Amino acid sequence: MAVLMTNSSRKTVVALAVVVVAAAALLASSVSAAITCGQVGSSLAPCIPYATGKATALPASCCTGVRNLNSAARTSSDRQAACRCLKTLANSVKSVNMGTVATIPGKCGVSVGFPISMSTDCNKVS
Repeated sequence: MAVLMTNSSRKTVVALAVVVVAAAALLASSVSAAITCGQVGSSLAPCIPYATGKATALPASCCTGVRNLNSAARTSSDRQAACRCLKTLANSVKSVNMGTVATIPGKCGVSVGFPISMSTDCNKVS
């Protein structure tokens, strides 16, 4: 069965489709705005040799990652997610020295607003 559409009906359908696509894109961008563990891991990967004592100097790429991650974590929810991911990452890396890890943001000139420690309650990070 064929449906006949007038020019104005077609324009209405196209306009509605555009609105639906725009709304979906907006929704998707707000959902994807949260910090992911993938972002945390890739941002901080250059820091691992320093955090494990395999490098004596803090690489510039580590500080770049720390700064980028700090800039990306704009909301309390982002910072809490980054905190949880950091703890997970620290647990997965053998020989990580959490004392050294805790000094990295300061050495990079970044204030993260919460202590870098395995005992930090990430749910209380604001």
